[in-house]
Order: sequence, then structure tokens, then C-alpha cells
Amino acid sequence: MAFILGSGSPRRLELLAQLGVVPADVRPPEVDETPLKGELPRPYCTRVTRAKVAAVSANDDDIVLCADTTVALGRRILGKPKDAGQAAEYLLALAGRRHRVITSVAVRKGDRIWTEDVVSHVKMKRLSDEELNSYLASNDWQGKAGAYAIQGPAGAFIPWISGSYTGIVGLPLAETAKLLKAAGYPLMKETAA
Repeated sequence: MAFILGSGSPRRLELLAQLGVVPADVRPPEVDETPLKGELPRPYCTRVTRAKVAAVSANDDDIVLCADTTVALGRRILGKPKDAGQAAEYLLALAGRRHRVITSVAVRKGDRIWTEDVVSHVKMKRLSDEELNSYLASNDWQGKAGAYAIQGPAGAFIPWISGSYTGIVGLPLAETAKLLKAAGYPLMKETAA
């Protein structure tokens, strides 16, 4: 049995290490992450995650883990911005408001798939022009859903969260541990008494 991480995210690798999990291989799948017309954020996140876990090639006894994180402002999905202009648009839309961060996790072993969605609520403070421009110049927004990462410099913009901090970062650890155990992955090595 090998554990395969179906994600190229260094943050997910770091979070798994907190559980003592080191993948035997990292295989980020190629999946179209374009939202369907009228698709709501949570079903979108679940669909993309299931598509990712299904797309990773693995043996029947291997355990594959994939996740997807989506920032939702009401019914609107704020994905990874294509450029600094779109990043600014996302950040200005989020500034001074609460939004949801949804992380869907899927674990596959053979034909069985276990999934869990974790929804956290986040408030971003109002941003001054100087804060916005400095953050955009840092390029930390690149490749980040909603144009920010709570564990980076944008953490200074987040005065309040309700939910899973690790879920907001990109992999909710309590739920991930539960899914891995369900799939038979030994998280805690038992010692003989």
C-alpha cells in the first residue's frame, strides 16, 4: 500500500507532515476546474475534488488523497486569479466582508471514495490602497483561491475566522485524519504494551 498525494500544493504537503504523513509519490492530476454554468461554490468544490481523485492513477491497494479549496462570496466562486487586475478585483470584493472558504477532501482506495467538505467563515478587514498595492506587488496572491493565503502576508488582513484554520490553508487536518483512517491508512503507529 502506497500513499499518493494528488496535489502539487506545498501547503498540503506541509499540513500532511503535521500528521506524520509523507507521501510515497506526488501526482497532481490535470482536471478542468472551470465552474459549470450556475454551479454553486460547495457543489463545485466537491465535484472538482472527486474529479481530481478519480484522475490519479494508482494501484487498487494504494490510498490517494486530493483536495480543492474554493473561496465563496455569496454564490460567487473566486478561484485563482489570472492576473494582478483580477486579484485586485477579488480582494476589493472581499475587503470589509465575511466570506466562506470551502475545502473538499477526497480519499480513494480501489473503487471506494470517502469525501468531506469543510466550510469555514472568514472576515477580511477593509484594505487601504497602500495595503492592497503592497500585497499585489508581493505576488503572494498568485495561485491562491480568492487571491490570498491566510498563512502568508494576507493573514494581517484577517481579524476573524470561524471554522478550520487548516481547512482555510488548504487541508482540514481533523477531517483528513478521519478519512485516512476510514481508508485503512495507519496514522498513529500502535506500540505493543
